[in-house]
This record gives sequence, structure tokens and C-alpha cells, in this order.
Amino acid sequence: MRLARIALLSLVSLIVSPPLFAQEAAPFDPIAFELELAAVEAPAERLAMVDAAIAALEASPDPDPEIYFDLSALRLEILREAGETAAAAAAAEGLADFAIRMSEQLDRNPLPYLDLAATLYTEAEAYREALRVLDTEIAYRRNGGQSGQVLADLLNRKAEVARLRGDMAATEEFAGQAQFAIMSTRMGKRSGQDGGFSAVDVFYATDRARTGNADPAEFYGHGRGDLEYGVVTVTIPDTHVPGAIETPSIWKLEFGPSPARHVMVRKVDPMEADAYFSKMSSELAGRERKEIVVFIHGFNTRFDAAAKRAAQLAYDMDYRGVPVLYSWPSAGQTVRYVADTAVVRLSGRRLSMFLEDLRARSGADTIHIVAHSMGNRALTDALELMALRDGIKEGDDPVFGQVFFAAPDVDAGLFREMMKTIHPLAERLTLYTSENDWALVASRKLHGNAPRAGQGGDSVTTDELFDTIDMSDLGEDMLAHTYFADDSSALADIVSLIWRNPPPNVRCGMTETVTETGETAWKYQKGGCFDKTMIGLISHLWSKNDISRADISALISELVTDQAAASEIEGRLDAYIAPEGQEAN
Repeated sequence: MRLARIALLSLVSLIVSPPLFAQEAAPFDPIAFELELAAVEAPAERLAMVDAAIAALEASPDPDPEIYFDLSALRLEILREAGETAAAAAAAEGLADFAIRMSEQLDRNPLPYLDLAATLYTEAEAYREALRVLDTEIAYRRNGGQSGQVLADLLNRKAEVARLRGDMAATEEFAGQAQFAIMSTRMGKRSGQDGGFSAVDVFYATDRARTGNADPAEFYGHGRGDLEYGVVTVTIPDTHVPGAIETPSIWKLEFGPSPARHVMVRKVDPMEADAYFSKMSSELAGRERKEIVVFIHGFNTRFDAAAKRAAQLAYDMDYRGVPVLYSWPSAGQTVRYVADTAVVRLSGRRLSMFLEDLRARSGADTIHIVAHSMGNRALTDALELMALRDGIKEGDDPVFGQVFFAAPDVDAGLFREMMKTIHPLAERLTLYTSENDWALVASRKLHGNAPRAGQGGDSVTTDELFDTIDMSDLGEDMLAHTYFADDSSALADIVSLIWRNPPPNVRCGMTETVTETGETAWKYQKGGCFDKTMIGLISHLWSKNDISRADISALISELVTDQAAASEIEGRLDAYIAPEGQEAN
């Protein structure tokens, strides 16, 4: 099976180096391919183009698992459109198998594909194959600690397939197993008892349409919908590594997700607006900091992935305020860039009204915002609309605290121009850039080589209205497209700003640079911070309003054993608490 081959190719590429003089092929450009495919209507021709792209990717020395998965998902869609039911069933099963095998590198839920494969095999009267897929789904869910009604429903599906096959003995057996699954739960024989993890509640607003699937990870899709509110619960294992989104690993013999080992979307609870803001206000009333951080995801991000990332950031920051997610209808695929551009600007209008409601109804004293990638198109539109609608101008009290534009996929000239209107809204505006971001490189080509605001390097976007931090030194993150969250040093910078708003010249890891036009920017040097220690110390200081050097010294003496590190960290934190331009007291 094709998808299994790339799993093997990826493993082999870890241990076998390519020939020294091998000629490198041009990297696959998902955006260019999407545009080429859009010009073709006949399903047979579209399928041939996708197959050719998959074959080329298979032949490359270092195949990209996410692009491979997305191309294969596109192939599945075309097969279904063409009425090739049996072939589509096999493709869906292959996608599920690949998601399980490559789970450490690829955060894709195999369950919808297993469910679809079983349905399509049944429609094609391939009953043996349908039973095999249902067995795989049952085993996956059991390994993840699921039981009760979920397994009973799958066993009843097996009974129905057996009936269609004419095997009445198997029909009765599977129906009996379904009854036993429900009885076992009622008798308290449930596996996977709670423990070994923390639950993080993230308030959300989204204009995604619901899928009709009750599975929390699949509750919202990429269709356009009306603005909805709710709370999504994400579990973080006690063994969590900061910056990571732990997923099952076949190499660790983990064949299903478990909250004690993996970051999981556990529950999605939609709410009416009044109940939503009432709950948020009550939640803030009991918090040490009456603050909110709003996360806005970027291109190629599903709802469940955005929820997990927002929860992970809040957890790793040990944030004492309330985390909020705004999720716009990204298709969550590398080969759907143009489709994402078609929906994100509408979401900007809705985000603008949501931010107004947060100000008026949440009970928060301060609201911070972190936007990533294409999500910055929604955010810049929303903030500009707010400033114009409310008549906010320079000298007015800021509406928001810290606003972070991480790798914004926005025209650089337009970004600078919009900041003239947006600047009065925030206490500080920070632009994070990178020259290693493939989506920004591809976007620049698509937009006539016009620079993107999020691109780093010599022509980095700067202005006196915002701080520009070039994060290129953090390296390349081609798949997740989320380097700002995956390196805890970048997270340390975000935490520092939310805590005390220190200027770039006193923050750790920052080197002042001068651009080609003579403007000031800052370059982050990886390894320039004791990042995890800094985050831990700041988490102990979140709730203190009046902090002295003596407070910091006492805390460091208690928690930091390395004397060299203690001295450097103490000096840095002293600078953070000092008023800008003054020495610490």
C-alpha cells in the first residue's frame, strides 16, 4: 500500500544518507500545485495529476509526510467524486494506517478515515474488508481507554455488516458483544481511569460549520458557519514536554490516544453567547490575573489542532489568566492554501466583533493576542476595523495589552500601513519573523514576489510603531508551520512580555541589528536564554504586583542551583521589573 511505503521510506531516511553527489530535485510547491489542479475539471485528469505528484514525492530522498498525507486525502476526494467506491475505501483505509504509523511526525486523527473506509467498503459490498476496518477502529479506541457506548456502536455496525453478509451466527455474536460493552461500563469495569494528566479548558469562538460528528476531535470542520461559542477541554499528560504536542507512537507500542500519555481534545461544549460570557466572567473572577490571551491560528490548521496548540501554550506558560481560541475555517491541508485565503478575510470581520464583545462582557482587565501565519490577515483586518469604528487614536488608553504577529502572511507594505491605525490599540506590538518559513516563501511567489511581513532576513519589515524580532535562528519547521510555539525560548519571550512588558534591549537572546534601510530590528540568538528556567520563575511571580530585587533574589536562591545561571537570570529579571530606561531598584 502506497502510504505504508512512505512510512518505511521515512524510517530508512533516518539511517541511510543520500549519495554524496545526488542531484536534488526541486521541492514540491503545494500552492503552485493547488493552482494547477484548480484549472483541471475532468476527474480522471485530476487523479492523474495527484498520482504523479505522489509518485514524485515517493521518489524524493526525504519525503514530507504531511504533504504526502494531504495529497492522498485529495486523491480520496477525487475517487469519491468519480464514484470509485471500492478504490476510495482502500484509500481511506490507507490514510488511517498512515496516520497511525506516522503519528509522532503527523498529527492526523485516523478515526474519521477508518469510519469512512468501513462505510465505503459496506457500500461496495466488500463486507470482509469492512469488518477488518471496524476491528482496527475498535482496537485503536480500546488502546486509548475508550469503552461503553462508543464501542457498542462499532460492534453493532459489525453486527449489521455480518447480517448483510448473511452470517447470522456472527450477527448475534457481535450484537451480544455490544450489549456486554454497555453492561461493563454500568458495572464500573471501565478501562483507562482518569489520572496522570491535567485538563485545560479553552474558551473558543469559531465561524466553522459543525460536521455532525460527535467525536470532539472532529466536531468542527472547514466549512463556513455562523459564529459559535463554547469551551473545549484538552488533556495534557503529566509527562508533557514543553513545546510538544504528544501523540501516540507506534514505536512505543502506543496504538491509540490516552490522556495520561498524549495531548487530546477530550470534550467540546458549545454554548449560547450569554452563558459563554457569564462563565468566562465567573472564571476570571477567581483567577489571580484578570487577563485573557486570545490565540488565532494560521494556515493549514484544523480545529482540534488549534485547540491543542492553544491549550499547550497556556499550560507551558503556566498562564494564570484565561486562554481563548478564535478558530477560522482553515481546511487544515498543505494543498488548500488558496481555499484558506478565500475564507480568512470574512473571519476578520467576525473576529472584530468578537474582540469587541470580549472587551465589554468578559470581565478581563487586560486582553493579549497571539496570531500566527494567515491568521494575521483576520487579526489585522479586525484591529483596523475596531480602531476606525471606535475612533481610537494616538494618545488614547490602549485597548489591548500585548499583540503578537507571528510569521504574518500579510503584504509587508500593507502591514506597515495598517499599523498606523492599529498602533494605538495595544500596549506593545511585536512582529516575529523568519526566513525559514516555506509558506511565506511560497506566498511571496504567489503574490508577484511582494515581500511578506513575516519574512526575516536582510529585508525584514520594520517600523517605529512595532518591535521586529527575527526568529530565523530557531530553524526550519516545514511541517507544523508553528516555530513560534515549538521552541520554548520563543515562548519565554512571549511570557516575559505578557508578564512585565520589557523592551527588546533588556530581553534575553536579543541582538540589535540594522536593516538595509538603516532601521533597527532585533535578532533572536538560539541558546541566549535559560528559557525553561525563566518561564518557571516567571510563573512563580505571575500574581505579584509589587516585585523587588530582593523578591527575585530570594526566589532564585530557592529554585536555581547553578550559580552562574542564577547570576545571569537574576540580572535579567531585575531588568524586566525596572521601568523602561531605569535601573532596577
